[in-house]
Amino acid sequence: MQSPTTLRAATQPFTLHHVMVPMRDGIHLATDIYLPLNAHGLARHPAILERTPYGKSLPSRSEIDMQSSTPLTRAQVASYFTQRGYVVVYQDCRGRYDSEGVFVKYTSDGEDGYDTCAWIVAQAWSNGKIGTKGLSYAAHTQAALGSLGAPGVVAMFLDSGGFSNAYQGGIRQGGAFELKQVTWAIKRAMESPAIINAPEKARHLAELDIAAWFRRIHSWLPGDSPLSAAPEYEHYLFDQWQRGAFDDYWRQPGLYANGYHANFPAAASLHMSSWFDPYARTAIENFQGLLAAGKGPCKLILGPWTHGDRSRSWNGDVDFGAQSTLDGNLAQNYLALRLRWFERYLKQETSAPDDAAVQLFVMGGGSGKRNADGRLDHGGHWRSEATWPLSRTVPVAYYLHASGSLSPEPDVEAPGTRKYTYDPSNPVPTLGGAVTSGEPLMTGGGFDQRPLQERRDILRFQTDPLATDMEITGTIEARLWIASSCVDTDFTLKLIDVYPDGYELILTDSIIRCRYRNSWEHPEMLTPDTMTAVTVTANPVSNLFKAGHRIRLDIASSNFPKYDANPNTGGPEGPGGATRIAINTLYCGTNHPSHVILPIIPAPVVKLNPGRSPSLS
Repeated sequence: MQSPTTLRAATQPFTLHHVMVPMRDGIHLATDIYLPLNAHGLARHPAILERTPYGKSLPSRSEIDMQSSTPLTRAQVASYFTQRGYVVVYQDCRGRYDSEGVFVKYTSDGEDGYDTCAWIVAQAWSNGKIGTKGLSYAAHTQAALGSLGAPGVVAMFLDSGGFSNAYQGGIRQGGAFELKQVTWAIKRAMESPAIINAPEKARHLAELDIAAWFRRIHSWLPGDSPLSAAPEYEHYLFDQWQRGAFDDYWRQPGLYANGYHANFPAAASLHMSSWFDPYARTAIENFQGLLAAGKGPCKLILGPWTHGDRSRSWNGDVDFGAQSTLDGNLAQNYLALRLRWFERYLKQETSAPDDAAVQLFVMGGGSGKRNADGRLDHGGHWRSEATWPLSRTVPVAYYLHASGSLSPEPDVEAPGTRKYTYDPSNPVPTLGGAVTSGEPLMTGGGFDQRPLQERRDILRFQTDPLATDMEITGTIEARLWIASSCVDTDFTLKLIDVYPDGYELILTDSIIRCRYRNSWEHPEMLTPDTMTAVTVTANPVSNLFKAGHRIRLDIASSNFPKYDANPNTGGPEGPGGATRIAINTLYCGTNHPSHVILPIIPAPVVKLNPGRSPSLS
């Protein structure tokens, strides 16, 4: 395979720039088409489509590998595929860069993607087969067009996106609002034609003190927010923020693939994400849902990376080892992995055997020592599986004790309560985890949680040091008995791997807004100081807790700015209101056994056969 350096010098494909493709409503979307050099006369080829809001002619940050940290240009990526007989199509989403129309995040991409596919299959250079690709938003656009059964699509490569349910991951989670939508909107507004062509507005956005704005987030209003200079971005942001209940808005194509899996084309689909990416749940739910709908074949890849950083062995404070990257482990590099998928399902030309349906990276097992870069060696390894969840998973309840211990045995001798004060004006700060697009306010990855140890608004529950290694692979769910002095509040959780030396590695987290504890569609306020139950479902994870380590669960009521801080008043969703301090209570004991379900994977059994080497089963 050619290296990126070779690609940069390769003959460029024949390119049609800025082709304006008509949509059903008369809007035209700017499209670049890269044709193989032999695409003349009646030659027909399969097409690879990527729809993006980030500039069809600009490099994607993810087009790198371990040999070069400088992203390939779109033309260089296209050249790699056109040299192998594909047409490559890049398109600006509606209202972005050279495309006409008004940008409305996510909800126009279903019809626009469908119309683009219908246009592609009608072209003289098309053989009627389309593969789709793209990271993040360019994965969301794939799921959107798939939800409407776009014509010609026979292979999909969704990397870190594709909203299975944006209400539960990507825009909202557990009823709370994900504030990466704000930081993303500010950055993307600066690229919009309305801002680029208005120097004063551009300067205003460039000079924003985002941290200062977030300190007064509860007072924002339409027209008085960091996005007021970009009304179309401010409008959709407030619209999604204020839509708290799971209504028909959240069931649209582009936001809710779970409701449309039966409509997807009968296409092979690969779903890739990572443990420190917000879209691991999305990848899993699309993988499961499409298989259940009879689509496929489907493949699932889950690595230890942050969003799109698949060629890097580290994130945050930790390193997962040379074996953790995509490069050299799953394929030579990202280009090669996608080519293998498209060769198999767009051309049916590969003779390589099918990979396992699921490839996941089990974090943990490293030495715990610091490497030359000062990062902790957490380690890990790849493993192939037949399905998700793993069939051998054993769900085990671990109970929260009032003493602060976490145990498979309920708190019989000392049932009780734990209380703390949650002040929305002083929320628990986000410190790593599954975060993307949050800069400069927050960064995703595996970070030490000890900087938060002095806070009194976090309840900590941990096991004794483990006597043997324990693998946890699956979705983490906690059932908590709680009460609050307010009519609404939040409860958050974090799963943490505590090292013998005290290092505290965040693995996954989540949140529940209490008004949605019984129904996502019909919010119901709390009765103050009255006990009730809530369920908190965290993103999936896979981690080997080594002997001597502790498993810890942290309970709080905020994780800001990953999620908006609940003002505790029960007022309408979104900013613009007063706040109240809440006294929140967690109940423990046999009558109200707050607990977390840990998906434990039993250790393989070693069989000793006379005269043979040990085997595993």
